[in-house]
Amino acid sequence: MASLHDPADSTPFLTQADDVDEVKAAGALPRVRDEDESPEPRDVHALTGISYRRSVATVGILFFINLLNYMDRFTVAGVLPDLEDAFGIHDSSSGLVQTVFICSYMVLAPVFGYLGDRWIRKYIMCAGISFWSIVTLSSSFIPKEYFPLFLFTRGLVGVGEASYSTIAPTIIADLFVADQRSRMLSVFYFAIPVGCGLGYIAGSKVTSAAQDWHWALRVTPGLGLIAVLLLVFFVKEPPRGAVERKTDKPLSPTPWISDVKALLKNHSFVLSTLGFTTVAFVTGALALWAPTYLIRARTVLYKTEWCKGGVCNYTDSMIFGVITVLTGILGVGAGVEISKRYRKVNPRADPIVCACGMLSSAPFLYLSLVFADTSLVATYVFIFIGETLLSLNWAIVADILLYVVIPTRRSTAEAMQIMVSHLLGDAGSPYLIGVISDRISGGKTESTLLSFRSLEYALMVCAFVGALGGGFFLATALFIEKDRKKAEMVSEGLVSEVEKIEDRIVVPKSGRSTRVPVSSVLI
Repeated sequence: MASLHDPADSTPFLTQADDVDEVKAAGALPRVRDEDESPEPRDVHALTGISYRRSVATVGILFFINLLNYMDRFTVAGVLPDLEDAFGIHDSSSGLVQTVFICSYMVLAPVFGYLGDRWIRKYIMCAGISFWSIVTLSSSFIPKEYFPLFLFTRGLVGVGEASYSTIAPTIIADLFVADQRSRMLSVFYFAIPVGCGLGYIAGSKVTSAAQDWHWALRVTPGLGLIAVLLLVFFVKEPPRGAVERKTDKPLSPTPWISDVKALLKNHSFVLSTLGFTTVAFVTGALALWAPTYLIRARTVLYKTEWCKGGVCNYTDSMIFGVITVLTGILGVGAGVEISKRYRKVNPRADPIVCACGMLSSAPFLYLSLVFADTSLVATYVFIFIGETLLSLNWAIVADILLYVVIPTRRSTAEAMQIMVSHLLGDAGSPYLIGVISDRISGGKTESTLLSFRSLEYALMVCAFVGALGGGFFLATALFIEKDRKKAEMVSEGLVSEVEKIEDRIVVPKSGRSTRVPVSSVLI
């Protein structure tokens, strides 16, 4: 009887497999450059026809656009109390502001993922960013009597963001390989926490200066126009998968339904997507509600009103914005470096680092809520540590997707990951937190302490969801080696997808024993 044990999954969980180097040496697997070897940018960029300098500049432009993307998304969160007062809404309705945006974003992501795998990507992004900028500017002129119309325009903003987020990482993947790709992805994903933080800062500062929250929404549209011009005149479209191909025959796109079926069978992709969904849940809830929660905590702790004489104090939004920027830079950078060094001794390093980050962040986020009515200093310290640990995985998760999925379906994979992570993550978490908060305070005499407590208990859900995410990433580590090897061999043209890669017999040159499936040698 053939063995049911898969040799690809026999690697000790926290150590390097004994036969990995032997398999590579035998020629059955493509040789992967060691971590300490120097990159070869000239060879790679000769294949793409785009110089190393221009490739780096392209990453810089994509970083700038991603920064605007998240600035726009979280400018509203920075001035949420003013928005509630202007439209006369409660916490559950406030949560809808983020939810409708995320819903349109995730629904349209598969559409742009399909287009991104088949059409010129930079022009798709240009159209989306232009539309997003126009809609954002228009939403700033909506009168306070038309809250449903404001929700509708925030939903339309998701159209532009879906056109960008599904495509930009695939361009980076087609410009760089190995460690250089990881570093460039880390630069690109620095924009997420930094953009969030700048959104809080810009929103609160512009609102305070203009004495009108509408002006906070008029900052990013002008910068969006600059982004479109940069894309048109400075970004060159790289060929898909050229830097990974070992043969002259290019990879051809497969039918969309085939792409989806293949991705659903990819265990590493599915499990890492579920892990990233918990990240989206936690960050989405905190991004919208943390500044408001801190404002309420200060009001309870110091028994002061946050608005006096029509002038509102957004100090806590500013502080939270600065913390988000700093923790994002530290977390993303640390995650990439830790994973890179740990990968030298363990090929499963990436999902394990993500799991450790999620499991470690949960208790600190919980403590930040518990100490809010006792010491704001302690609360900010715990938020700083918790957000740093949470940020470890941003670039790593993107890298996992790119190396376990072949080039011709990466935009589709990005779109599926966006759709699932937002559908089950931050599309519902802001609204869910608002609903729980309203249910806790419902039927009771309204007070500052009650509004603080109800939001505190609602936000505690985030700590438990974060711990669940750590479990998904640990499960990803069980399959990551096999899925990565399969994607590498297909991408490099060494095998076709229809071949069963795990059934190939390997005879190590060194003469040492290795593990092969029994089915490979039975006649």
